[in-house]
Amino acid sequence: MKTIILKTASRYLLPLLLLFSVFILLRGHYLPGGGFVGGLVAAISFVLHAFANGLSNTRLLLKYHPRILIPIGLGLSLLSGFVPMLFGEPFMKGLWFPEPLPVIGMVGSALFFDIGVYFVVIGVTLTILFTISETTQLEE
Repeated sequence: MKTIILKTASRYLLPLLLLFSVFILLRGHYLPGGGFVGGLVAAISFVLHAFANGLSNTRLLLKYHPRILIPIGLGLSLLSGFVPMLFGEPFMKGLWFPEPLPVIGMVGSALFFDIGVYFVVIGVTLTILFTISETTQLEE
């Protein structure tokens, strides 16, 4: 399904969908959304690019295999849970910076946990979908 319309649309939709996924990620610690939903939107944007331009072109765009995001995300989420223990608080206690950042708002350990989940979801989703796509291409 490599039509010119889909190729052109995916060229413009990829950055827009990635930006939207970051918006959903940052929105998540105040309202519904967060790392899981944002990660799914980011993964779908790369799947759309792969449909339009081929899996090999999307792999070139990513530069690294998406499975590398899984341990990075797990490590970041785990680290965000242990940081409060350095301040004598229980594991996974929410810590917040005293002043809000201009665009993001209040930043705390929950945001870093969500970023870790975001990376894990992108890594797992793309690894599964790319593996299925590769095996389908080999059978054809």
